[in-house]
Amino acid sequence: MANREPRDLFTAGHMRKFLVIVDESPEGETALYYAARRVHRTGGGLSLLFVIEPMEMTHWLGVEETFREEQYHKARAVFRLRARKLKTWGFEEIVPEEIIREGHLAEEIVKLIEEDREVGILVLGASTDPKGPGPLVSSLAGAKAGTFPIPITIVPGNLTLEEVNGLA
Repeated sequence: MANREPRDLFTAGHMRKFLVIVDESPEGETALYYAARRVHRTGGGLSLLFVIEPMEMTHWLGVEETFREEQYHKARAVFRLRARKLKTWGFEEIVPEEIIREGHLAEEIVKLIEEDREVGILVLGASTDPKGPGPLVSSLAGAKAGTFPIPITIVPGNLTLEEVNGLA
């Protein structure tokens, strides 16, 4: 086991952040609501992460640059959508930190958590697909769960907002 410096999120000058991975999935929206509800009830901050994954096999630099630019525009659009959702849900006081990273999703999540010592909880939405909860949830909550640097909260994608209210 790696020797890690303990996170000290509740002393003066520190703020516990809830980290949510944003995309356009319905379960991602449920995870966002859960995290916003927890931030509202317990204080702290909300960080939203959008990861631009590398293109599969590209030999043309122009294509890759166009793809990257399109993904940055998509990330900003998703952030705007999520900010509107927060306002619609009554969380106007929460101003999320918006983070865009490039790389492989699971790796970028771990890197961000290592870099930002105030991230205290990762909140993921689990897909309702019969094939499973989704690759990210399976990857992080499966083999890596025992060595992950912070707690992972997995919010079932089939929960209604009213049900999340009762849980968060």
